[in-house]
Amino acid sequence: MKKTLLLCLLAASFTACQQNNNTQAAVAEQATKPSTPLQVVNDTIHLVQPDTTLTTTLMHTLSHRSSIREYAQTQLDNETLSTLLWAANGINRPENGKRTAPSAVNAQDIVLYVTMDMGTFVYLPKEHALQLVCTTDLRKAVAHTQDFAAVAPLSIILVSDLTKFPFDDPQRATLLGAMDAGYVSQNIYLYCAADNLATVARGTMDKAAIQQALQLTDKQIPMLNHPVGYIK
Repeated sequence: MKKTLLLCLLAASFTACQQNNNTQAAVAEQATKPSTPLQVVNDTIHLVQPDTTLTTTLMHTLSHRSSIREYAQTQLDNETLSTLLWAANGINRPENGKRTAPSAVNAQDIVLYVTMDMGTFVYLPKEHALQLVCTTDLRKAVAHTQDFAAVAPLSIILVSDLTKFPFDDPQRATLLGAMDAGYVSQNIYLYCAADNLATVARGTMDKAAIQQALQLTDKQIPMLNHPVGYIK
C-alpha cells in the first residue's frame, strides 16, 4: 500500500514538473520569436506566414485549455495574429482550399471578423490577410453586458453565412452553422493555450449593432466571439 502510494506521488510530481517545464518553454519561445506591429496599408493588413513550428505538445495544450477573462493591454503582433487566424479557420491544404476547421458538407460558412482599436476587419483565408470592413471599433458591442471583454486588445467574431449551405432549410442551416462555429472556437482555444494567450468563448454580444455595422444580411449570423490577448 505504501509502495503504491509512493509511486502515485512520484508520478504526480513528474507530471507536474513536465507541465511546468512545458509552460516555461512556451513562454520562452514566445519571448524570442519575431514581433512585427500590425499595419494597415490600403485598408489591408497583410499577415506574415503562420508559424506552424510550435513545439508545444497536444497533451500539454489540452491540459492548459481554459477560459480566461483578464487580458494585457498590449496589441497582438502580426506573427501572433497571423498564426491565430490560420489556426482558427485558415487553409491547411492549399491544393483544395480546405480548412483547419471542419464544416458541414464542406460549406466553409464561418467568416471571421477581427475588431480592435484600428477598426473591424474580415479575415480572407485565401489571401491570408485582413480587409477593412469599417473603421468602427466594435469591442464594446461585442462585450455588450460583460465589460471585461471590451478590455481585450481585439475580439474575433464568428459569423455563419447560411447561404453557403447547399439547401434551403434555415433551421437546419442555423444548427449546422452553430456547430461549425464550435469547431472554429475550439481551434482558437487550442492555439491560445499552445501560445500562452488568454481567451474565452462567448455567445453574449449586441448582435443587432454588429450586424448593422458589418452590413450583414439576415442569413449572416454572429454565432460566437472570442476576446483575445496576452495573459495579464
